[in-house]
Amino acid sequence: MGSQDEHTDGTGRRALLGAAMFGAGGAVLGLSGTARAAGAQSAGHGGGLKSLPVPTVIGHRGASGYRPEHTFGSYQLALDLGADVVEAGDLVPTRDGHLVCRHEPEIGGTTNVADHPEFADRRTTKVLDGVSTTGWFTEDFTLAELKTLRAIERIPANRPHNTLYNGRWSIPTFEEVLKWQDEQTRKRGKQVWIYPETKHPTYFRALGLGLEERVAKLLHRHGKDKRNSPVILQSFEPTSIQRLNKLVDNPLVVLLSTANTRPWDFVEKGDPRTVADLITPKGLREIAGYAQGIGPTLDLVITKKGDGSLDKETTLVADAHKVGLVLHPYTMRNENPFLPAEYRRGTDADAYGDAFGAFKRYFATGIDGVFTDNADTGVLARADFVNG
Repeated sequence: MGSQDEHTDGTGRRALLGAAMFGAGGAVLGLSGTARAAGAQSAGHGGGLKSLPVPTVIGHRGASGYRPEHTFGSYQLALDLGADVVEAGDLVPTRDGHLVCRHEPEIGGTTNVADHPEFADRRTTKVLDGVSTTGWFTEDFTLAELKTLRAIERIPANRPHNTLYNGRWSIPTFEEVLKWQDEQTRKRGKQVWIYPETKHPTYFRALGLGLEERVAKLLHRHGKDKRNSPVILQSFEPTSIQRLNKLVDNPLVVLLSTANTRPWDFVEKGDPRTVADLITPKGLREIAGYAQGIGPTLDLVITKKGDGSLDKETTLVADAHKVGLVLHPYTMRNENPFLPAEYRRGTDADAYGDAFGAFKRYFATGIDGVFTDNADTGVLARADFVNG
């Protein structure tokens, strides 16, 4: 999922997304006036999005509550903890055109690159989507060079325990992820799903490193570019999703940051619309013409008051469902600073609050799934919800 969380005719594909989504047992419970699936595993292999349990638990950058994000350690643990889908990964390119999994192209905060004197001269300042950013960037390294680095915990103040694993894992390539997905599907006897994101596609296209064609080529090579393929593609830039819609048949999701922001591709091409415009009935109808879902920030589902507590439920869930779009909001995390104020317990930045209470409140809105750094918490919260 992007930094914003700190921030062709798609009708046939959209038909997959009926309101009733079946889980392992096929039993559907009427909850909150919305069909909700029972069962914690998918109903079948290759059944498309409708084979996923609802609400779907999506491992955000893997199990990043417990391991450095976007590593095979994190991805593997997300599956072990019960995630239905693993967000593997945020895709950025190397200088020689390979796609790798990093939260951002700037890797100073997620790798040990600063400890490598041979790369000291690569440190630079760039303007990334209008923001001056200093550090080391994937597009200035070859894949071979990046493979000499190791991942570290991105937010050690909130996750000091995760620093235990600093240096253990290398940076995965997207091709390695696709092979890992097949291996894990065979080993577990259950289809493993992934949810990659194109990161800063307008920025990279200007550098001659277009992401969408590279993603499509790899998906095609691995036979995973079909309507029912277990790979959901997402981006904060609607034009990236529109481009992918012409290249592949995968389920596609438009990510949506806070209401007053503008997607960077809109900024670049002079489109004045904001996210607030995209989530109107008209905007959602337009998105439904080329995508199957949206990934809104949780604040677009329930607004917050000035003190950080939850305020009003919006009409976004109902409005999106009306045009056939699923909603996979982001991001649920267990630690206090990331929870709505009324679910915090104490003030420690690395302490857990009442995450179960928050999950319950968000699930009750009728969302189809949620990105979470703590897949095990999400799976238990879903069981409480569907059985409650």
